[in-house]
Amino acid sequence: MKVTDFDFELPEERIALRPARPRDAARLLHVAAGGALADKGVRDLPDLLQPGDLMVINDTRVIPAALEGIRPARAHGGGGDVTLEVNLHKREAADAWRAFIRPAKRIREGDTVRFGALSAVVEAKSDGGDTLLRFDQSGALLDEAIAATGAPPLPPYIARKRGVDEQDNEDYQTLFAREEGSVAAPTAGLHFTEGLLQALRDRGVELVHVTLHVGAGTFLPVKVDDTDDHDMHSEWCTISKAAAQQINQAKADGRRVIPVGTTALRTLESLASEPGKVEATSRDTNIFITPGYEFRIADALMTNFHLPKSTLFMLVSAMSGLDVMQKAYAHAIAEEYRFYSYGDACLLERQT
Repeated sequence: MKVTDFDFELPEERIALRPARPRDAARLLHVAAGGALADKGVRDLPDLLQPGDLMVINDTRVIPAALEGIRPARAHGGGGDVTLEVNLHKREAADAWRAFIRPAKRIREGDTVRFGALSAVVEAKSDGGDTLLRFDQSGALLDEAIAATGAPPLPPYIARKRGVDEQDNEDYQTLFAREEGSVAAPTAGLHFTEGLLQALRDRGVELVHVTLHVGAGTFLPVKVDDTDDHDMHSEWCTISKAAAQQINQAKADGRRVIPVGTTALRTLESLASEPGKVEATSRDTNIFITPGYEFRIADALMTNFHLPKSTLFMLVSAMSGLDVMQKAYAHAIAEEYRFYSYGDACLLERQT
């Protein structure tokens, strides 16, 4: 398909810079299986679900992956120290991370980058500022140094408009966060509160956890003209034996499995061994879901509103149909829904 098929005009004022307070006060657009739209709130979620539905939550925890580094002046290269914006996006070893660095043109292989007491060597550099950094600390010590140095890695469409502050340490973490490793939040999970969880339990809705460590590649633009030519970024995911049993039992019972967020959905579909069955395993996934994809596990999806021409808008269009999603997003814009990571949500039922 042409990438332009997934374009739409979004006014800048529709981009949310702060989350709703409390979290479950956000709005929710219900997109029914037939394409009908209904304006609801996140607190209406229990009434929109059925007893026995299984919601799948991504329990990844965001690390403070936004760093400010200094590339010291080169002895024979001219110029002085250079300040760098460094965003870690994928761990490659106990002492190595891939990172996006700006300005990329000011670094080269062999350079040292200093982050206070922490330092790293640029081992490799590719297009777009994607860089392999080898740190002078490893394992838990490196984790502690990054935690002491870094800041919440807000998406670029928020970070360009305001600085990161102390409130983001809480706001950009879900209620379920426990497995450290993400450099972006699984934002559909940001809407949940203890009160909403209790209401879901009272409704007879079950919850289960999986893990996908979200990479900054989720924010990379699609630069090709045709979706077949896009090189999807890779992320690590896992489903435990207990979680796989719970998911597979729900499918066997004919109950709905509803991932919370595109990351939970990509985990389910990546680790599906056959229609209606997932494996208890761990691996990297670069699954790219576009219209025409046949879902093997997910029956519906709770998610936020995504960027034009993004892989995530392509995914939701696969779930509900491109025409339906274009109409749904046009409705959301007209009705002043709040978009992106700190924005409102939608509940999408799979088109048959």
